[in-house]
This record gives sequence, C-alpha cells and structure tokens, in this order.
Amino acid sequence: MSPAQTVELDKILRRGKLVIAVKDNVRPLGFSSREGQLQGFEIDIAHRLAEELFGDRQAIILQPVTNQERLQMMIDGKVDLVIAKVTVTASRNRLVDFSPYYYLDGTGIIAKQSYLKGLQGLVNGKIAVLRASSAISVIREEFPQAQLIGVSSYQEALTLLEIDAADAFAGDNSILAGWVQSYPSYRQFPIRLSAEALGIVMPKGLQYSSLRDRINQAVLCWQKSGWLQKRATFWGLPLIVDNK
Repeated sequence: MSPAQTVELDKILRRGKLVIAVKDNVRPLGFSSREGQLQGFEIDIAHRLAEELFGDRQAIILQPVTNQERLQMMIDGKVDLVIAKVTVTASRNRLVDFSPYYYLDGTGIIAKQSYLKGLQGLVNGKIAVLRASSAISVIREEFPQAQLIGVSSYQEALTLLEIDAADAFAGDNSILAGWVQSYPSYRQFPIRLSAEALGIVMPKGLQYSSLRDRINQAVLCWQKSGWLQKRATFWGLPLIVDNK
C-alpha cells in the first residue's frame, strides 16, 4: 500500500485517539446515563474500534452531534468517523463512504400492551407517524386502509396513544426499542416493514484508504463472530423479521 493511502491512519495513530461523532439522545444507540456518561450500542462500537486501533477502549473522543451536523462534521474533517444512526443511502454515498452495516434498522410499530388486536387490527386502525418521515410511504403500502395521523414529535405520538386517539405509532425499530425501555406499558411488534442499513461513516479520498480498510475489516469480523448481534441484544434492540 502506498504512503498516500496510509497518511491519515498514521496521523490518527500518532495522535493516540479516535475522534468519533455520536448521538447522545437516541436510546439505546447513544445516550447519556444518569451520571452523564455516554452509553449505548453505537458507543460500544466506538470503544471497540479504539481497542482495535490502539489496544485501549478509552483512546477515544466522543463528539455528540445533531442529525443536521452528522455528515458535515465528517466533510469538514472535524471528526475521524461518524457512528450516529446514519442510514446508508446512494445520495449520502456520493459525499462519504460507509462501512458494512452494523445494524439493519427499518420501520416498525409499537402499541400499548393493552392493545389486543395485533397487527391485523391495524388494517383499519389509526397509526401515528412523524410528518415527512420515510415511515409514511411504508405504512401506506402495508396498511392502505389505515388512517394515518401526522405528529411533529415522539412526545405528541405518546400523548395520542395515551388518550387512545391513535392505536399505534410507526417509526424506526431502533428508536422504538428505546421507547419501550422508557415506557414499559408499550410493546414493540417483532417486524421490520422496510430495511435501512446503519453504517459507520468514513471519509472519502485515497489518503483514507488504510483507515477505511481497518474499519471495514473490523465490522465484517464482528458480524462473523456474532459480537454485533450480542451487543444489539444487550441493549434491547429487537430480534425482528421482515414482514414480507
């Protein structure tokens, strides 16, 4: 491998720490504990990468970011990697590179534990969805006769469910897993109505080739060993099946 392909990895190794953008408000992927410590499935991945590169899980700087900041932080060179619930898409792939996926997310559904009609009951039911979200088209295809109720936030969806103004709420399974952890009176249906791969965001450019190779090899190894699935299960991310 040419020196040009290893330059950025060499710089990171000399620095002695990885700088990774993460979420701090998306349970169970990345969130703050009561003591203010970042934790979650994606945080585990970040620490494991530090261990892979430096032999030290703590050789890391975690930078919380908003959804709007995620890719720009990478493009501007302010972080080495982004592990912040970023779905792999063709449009994003023109700006950045992605690792093999570490979790296959997708649209799922939650309802109150007391809701006994199951998925069949939603055929003509009332389903809350975030306005302008990708879940809208998925739910329309799966439940064409259902009444969709647009909401502007998860809190608004919770309010509607609490007063029985909606039967269920549709969103990303990873987010819904955090919902039921916070509100045990709800249950998550073990289905995935769409497939959305979450990947580690990496920079483009020849100088980053060695870094990308190390990250890709690590993720593939974790897939094969079962480590990713074990950590996903530990954090309550559901074992789900495609509803197709």
